[in-house]
Amino acid sequence: MEVIEFITRQDEAGERLDALIARRVPQLTRSRIQQLMEQGLVQAGGRPAAKSLRAVQDMPVRIEVPDAQPVPLKAQDIPLDVVYEDEALLVVNKPKGMVVHPAPGNPDGTLVNALLFHCRGALSGINGEMRPGIVHRIDKDTSGLLVVAKDDTAHLALSQQFSVHSITRVYQTVVYGGFREDDGAVEGLIGRSPADRKKMAVVTKNGKYAYTAYHVEQRFSGFTHLSVRLRTGRTHQIRVHMASIGHPVAGDAVYGPRKVIGALHGQCLHAGTLGFVHPRTGRYMQFDSPLPAYFTDFLAGLSKE
Repeated sequence: MEVIEFITRQDEAGERLDALIARRVPQLTRSRIQQLMEQGLVQAGGRPAAKSLRAVQDMPVRIEVPDAQPVPLKAQDIPLDVVYEDEALLVVNKPKGMVVHPAPGNPDGTLVNALLFHCRGALSGINGEMRPGIVHRIDKDTSGLLVVAKDDTAHLALSQQFSVHSITRVYQTVVYGGFREDDGAVEGLIGRSPADRKKMAVVTKNGKYAYTAYHVEQRFSGFTHLSVRLRTGRTHQIRVHMASIGHPVAGDAVYGPRKVIGALHGQCLHAGTLGFVHPRTGRYMQFDSPLPAYFTDFLAGLSKE
């Protein structure tokens, strides 16, 4: 069980405690905090806190977050597009629509279930029972390349490369609107949206630094095809950064316009290039994935228009 404690500040007096905690502890959503309150796991001033409680200055707050309960994982014979594999790792090309690891609402049919079958259970365990082998992830409706670790040594070495941002990651995307310049970048802090805790946003505080560089590949009427290079890897980084400058990703139902391009079945975003230093050989390796059919079909339609 994780225990989080802090003392409220003068400027936080009068604020609803659940909202205050959500801002102070960004890894917890407001709904999750309210669940913990209902279970008596949030204390304010030494007493269980009600959801409607408002903070006072210098109030000691204690939050007990129970450990996630693992669910039994089963190996499933799900086809995998394996781009590269050796005794330490494999690189897979994830299709749009596949969830990376099990979670509430997606107990099976995930990349992890497919990997357990493909690798006969030989995957790293550092990320816990729910995410064996998973060093990094991409969203369900984002397609493209992922590296998977087969043992803990490879996992640690790859994770270190991600932490120092030495991994090469280039995405392909189509966004709304046009660009005057061929190249540009977006940078700033990304954190939980203060307006909607289920979304990420560019924030002025309580966020993590993020840098996204982009290059114009093709221009269309009302849309632009970009290649996007990540220097950092924050949750929904490309989708949040492009939306923040008025160019949301086409098909994005969360950060894009209300009228979604349904034919895309999710955001038009593909992790096309992945490069890293092999944890055993020390050799730099880079892999490229061609644009999937949903992406090329969309580009073809834009070309006709």
